[in-house]
Amino acid sequence: MKVKTDVGIPVPFPTAKCSDRHCPFHGHGKLRGRMFTGEITKDPFHNTVTVEFSRQYYLQKYERYERRRTRLKAHIPPCFAVKKGNIIKIMETRPISKTKNFVIVEVVIQ
Repeated sequence: MKVKTDVGIPVPFPTAKCSDRHCPFHGHGKLRGRMFTGEITKDPFHNTVTVEFSRQYYLQKYERYERRRTRLKAHIPPCFAVKKGNIIKIMETRPISKTKNFVIVEVVIQ
C-alpha cells in the first residue's frame, strides 16, 4: 500500500505503520470539513472512540451563555495508541459507519 506524504493539514506524521484502509496517512481515507479537539471519555472499542468537548451556547432570553457538551464517535487507525483521558484532534471524513464520521489525526496529550 502506498504511503501518503501529505494529508492536507499541518499535523505530524505517525511513527507507527498500519494497513487500515480508513487511515488518512496509510490508507485511502480522505479528510474534509470540520476539525475538533477533545478528550476521550470512553475506552476504545472496535476501532472506535468517543470524544467529548464543551462549547458555549447563547441564550437570548437571559442574555447569558450556558455550557453544553458535544460527543462524537471517531475511528482509531492502528498507527495511533490512545486511551481514556487523552486529548486528541479529530477531523471529518466520509461516513465510516452509521455514527462514525470522524477519524483521529493527532494525539495532542497522552
